Amino acid sequence: YIAAAGALACEKRLQIISNNLANANTVGFKMDRGHMKLINPADLPSQSAQNPADLSNSRAYLFWNNFSVYTDHSNGALKKTGNDFDLALVGKGFFCVQKPNGVHYTRKGDFTLNSEGVLVTRNGWPVLGEGGEITIKSTENPHKYAKFAVDEQGKVTVGGKQVDSLRIVDFAVSNRLSKAGDTLFKPPAVGPTEAKVEDVKVSQGFIELSNVDSVKMMTEMVEVLRGYESYQKIIQSVDETYSQAINQVGSL
Repeated sequence: YIAAAGALACEKRLQIISNNLANANTVGFKMDRGHMKLINPADLPSQSAQNPADLSNSRAYLFWNNFSVYTDHSNGALKKTGNDFDLALVGKGFFCVQKPNGVHYTRKGDFTLNSEGVLVTRNGWPVLGEGGEITIKSTENPHKYAKFAVDEQGKVTVGGKQVDSLRIVDFAVSNRLSKAGDTLFKPPAVGPTEAKVEDVKVSQGFIELSNVDSVKMMTEMVEVLRGYESYQKIIQSVDETYSQAINQVGSL
């Protein structure tokens, strides 16, 4: 059971590493990590405590490793693009995005404008300010877009006039957020609520790259594959031992 649990944990780690490597160039992507709780020998049943009556109750779960996955929210490197609609956060926090099923959160700041002049994600979801959707249009000429600027505090100005402030929030326990695809996160049904971030810095004309270290991920992949092979050899060795014992006892 221990060897099988270890092999399955290696399979799960390999899936996580593969997904991280596939998103190494995805803007704002946050890599996942695996965590395996080791078996506590004190929790295992002693041989003297077992009797034939206990065989009807499986104790396999005592030998099974508890494997869990969590997201690493550490910051990625910044890349300068010179695009006014590209925004990056330095420090903790998330941009707020409005989807039909509620507010979602992201670090992917390669925004753009839709046909109505609303600041949106690449998938067309509105980016939220403190007052709701952020519209970028000239007050004198509705068909002309005015100069769009965002300062380090997240204040949005259009044509030199402040129109809103970016809604940037964080969570006390960010690992409670779950991934919703396209670098978006959604909050748990029951859990910590969003809180305003005070010490975050907004960099206009930059994007935050993935926090995946490709070289480190490749090294971990080799390590996992070797670990899987080791567990596989243990399982084969035990199987051969049982096979020999059965054949020898059967020939007596």
